[in-house]
Amino acid sequence: MTTYRKLGRSGLQLFPLGLGTMQFGWSADEKTSFEIMDAYVAAGGNFIDTADIYTTWTPGNPGGVSEEIIGRWIKARGNRDQLVIATKVRGAMGEKASEGRSTIHQREGLSRRWILKACEDSLRRLGVDHIDLYQAHWVDNQTPIEETLSAFSELVQRGYVRYLGCSNYSAWRLMEALWTSDRRGLESYVSIQPEYSLLSPTRANFERELQRVAVEYGVGVVPWSPLGGGMLTGKYRRDQPLPDSVRASENAARRFSDQNFDTVETLVSVAERHGVPTAQVSLAWLLRQPAVTAPIIGANSVDQLNELLGTVNLNLSDEDLSDISRVSDWPRARTDLEN
Repeated sequence: MTTYRKLGRSGLQLFPLGLGTMQFGWSADEKTSFEIMDAYVAAGGNFIDTADIYTTWTPGNPGGVSEEIIGRWIKARGNRDQLVIATKVRGAMGEKASEGRSTIHQREGLSRRWILKACEDSLRRLGVDHIDLYQAHWVDNQTPIEETLSAFSELVQRGYVRYLGCSNYSAWRLMEALWTSDRRGLESYVSIQPEYSLLSPTRANFERELQRVAVEYGVGVVPWSPLGGGMLTGKYRRDQPLPDSVRASENAARRFSDQNFDTVETLVSVAERHGVPTAQVSLAWLLRQPAVTAPIIGANSVDQLNELLGTVNLNLSDEDLSDISRVSDWPRARTDLEN
């Protein structure tokens, strides 16, 4: 039986793996998306993560497609009360203002004006009366954090949102937000969604400062890209030809290094000892890290999803964890060792 995990100090209980939905309406059509969500829930899953901007990067798409697909699925299945629905606000929605014009694109950011409007839009697309976890997708340098948190707090007071989170915040930005909430008596972020995986330098970027903040202040961590764009599934190997895909070229540029290939080889070895896919070992390691509640996984098919869901039944030994941690480790400064 799956043990659900608390999200930081909040009362939210999450399945150990969140279902990311960036693919919905992009690399997974609506029928496939429904099948993936059905399989996820059948396995005990309850945490579905999306964003209003999914999928604005496709031609002629103003955004909101993923939310709309999820909304139609919830209506068809009648299972709203079983789910923790998370979405995000910040990115630009609709057509952007033309370059070189003095007009400001008003359908983005973390201003009170846009947060309140964007939340109403997300509620409509999802077909729900509240959002369980509403997240700032990334920092808005043009808006004071007091304004952002005040608008978020108003949404909680109205009953439109239950909990607040953030994504892609640095340690000092997260501390600024937590301090402001405390000082002003505003609702506080209960979670952060950072990029976090075993890859270098991604692991160091999170563990150097953000991890300590999350642990000390009870902020739950729901990492995105926990498999490093597929690098940690073992499909990219040292001195082997690249698959013919855009992601392969991106990984070669961003993630191919001697240390990362050493990490992959160690993961493959541990996976063989347990008789499981390499991706499960990567995710199982993350689930043993301080403050991590539920890595967010994505899938383009039910088969891909099921391969990852097996992670919840994988128990890594102390030796496994030590081997993986050692090969993927990063240089600590003296202050890191002392604190």
